[in-house]
Amino acid sequence: MERLRSDDIVKLAFSVIICMIPAFVGAMINAKAIPTWYAFANKPPFSPPDWIFAPVWTGLYILMAVALFLIWRKGIDFPGVAVAIWAFAVQLLLNGLWTPVFFGLRAPLAGLVVIGLLWVAILITIVKFFALSRAAAVMLIPYLAWVSFATAVNAAFYLLNR
Repeated sequence: MERLRSDDIVKLAFSVIICMIPAFVGAMINAKAIPTWYAFANKPPFSPPDWIFAPVWTGLYILMAVALFLIWRKGIDFPGVAVAIWAFAVQLLLNGLWTPVFFGLRAPLAGLVVIGLLWVAILITIVKFFALSRAAAVMLIPYLAWVSFATAVNAAFYLLNR
């Protein structure tokens, strides 16, 4: 394993910060939506309890940050790195968009569209990361699994509340 260089510390810190932005935005929106609209909506029986989201997402965002760091530390000029980082940026943007759409706008159908696009973007990111670092790609698999489950919950929620 390579030793951390001084610029690696900056890249790792930035990777963590950038990945936590959707978490903070989502937490602010969820704090208003969960006790009101969402609490009284019909939820599918397989919908997880509200308390599980914070620890699961925290772990996923940390894995995402480390995966991003492993790719970025190869150097932006390394073949494939820039494209992989753009793919990561797109999925992170979609990730950050889902909560304001689903909870903020109270729009489960639009949320389903966003999460479907997110799923595809995560898969593309995994493929791009795999070409550069198997470890980075593997770190995103739990994220894809959780978003797959969340997609099913979102779809069922939409069907129960339309």
